Amino acid sequence: MIQESVTELYISYPGKGDRLVRVFVPAHEEGETFPVIYMTDGQNLFDEKTAVWGCWHTIESVNDELKNNGKAAVIVGIHNDNEWRDNELTPAGIGEIIQAEDMVNFTAPEGEIFDSFVMYNVKPVVESRFPVKKGRENTAFCGSSSGGLQAFFTALKHPDDFCISGVFSPAFLLYSEDSMRRWIYSVLKENLPYLYIYTGAGDDLEQRIFQSVEQTYDILTECYPPEQLNEVVLFDRMHNEEAWEFVFKDFLHTFLTRFALL
Repeated sequence: MIQESVTELYISYPGKGDRLVRVFVPAHEEGETFPVIYMTDGQNLFDEKTAVWGCWHTIESVNDELKNNGKAAVIVGIHNDNEWRDNELTPAGIGEIIQAEDMVNFTAPEGEIFDSFVMYNVKPVVESRFPVKKGRENTAFCGSSSGGLQAFFTALKHPDDFCISGVFSPAFLLYSEDSMRRWIYSVLKENLPYLYIYTGAGDDLEQRIFQSVEQTYDILTECYPPEQLNEVVLFDRMHNEEAWEFVFKDFLHTFLTRFALL
C-alpha cells in the first residue's frame, strides 16, 4: 500500500515565474489510478496552515468518499497570485467587466492566461507524473467565486477535456446579461460538460451572486441540455470556504458516481 501524499510542484506561469501547484494522491495500491479534479485557490484546499480565507478540507472529503463508497480522486490545487487573483481568474473574452464600487480589482482580466496555464502547463505534468486516469470522463474542474467563474469558462472552452465543472458562487455579476448570453452561445458544442452550479444567499455578496447566477441559469436553460445542468441553492450559506467545503462533498460524490470511469 502506498500512503496518501501531497506533492508540491513549481510550474512556470506565463509572465509570472513559477507557480506552486499541490497534488493530493489518496492511499492506493501499486498501479492503481484515480480520476482527477483541477481546482483553483490551492492554498485553501488541504490544510489550515496554508489557508488564506479558510480551508475546504478536501483531503478529508476524499477519504470519506473512499471509506463510504470505495471511490476517490486526485486533487490538483493551483495556488493563486494573491495580489492579482481577481484579474487572474476573470476571463476577458466573456465581455466587458461591470465595475462595482467593491470590485475595483477587476482592471485587467487575465482568465485566458490562467486557462492556458492549466491546459498546457499543469495538466500535462499531472498526467505524466501522478496516478491519474486520463480522458474527459475522468477529469473535472472546480472553483469558487472568481475561481467558480474560471471553472465555468475553462470547462466550456474545453468540453473534450472536462466532463463536469464545479461552479461555486461564481462571479457572473461581473458581466452584463447580454455579454454572458453572447459568450455562452458562442461556445456551445455537442459534447458539453455537466455544470454543477452552486450559490448561497446568506450575505449581501452571495445574494448578489445568487441573482446573477439565476440570470445566467435562465440563459443556459434556453440552449443547454437540461440533463447536463444542476443548480444547487442553499439560502442560509454565506460567501465563504465553510459553504464551499460543505457543497464540495456532494460535487465530489456526483463526479465519482455519475461520470468517472473507475
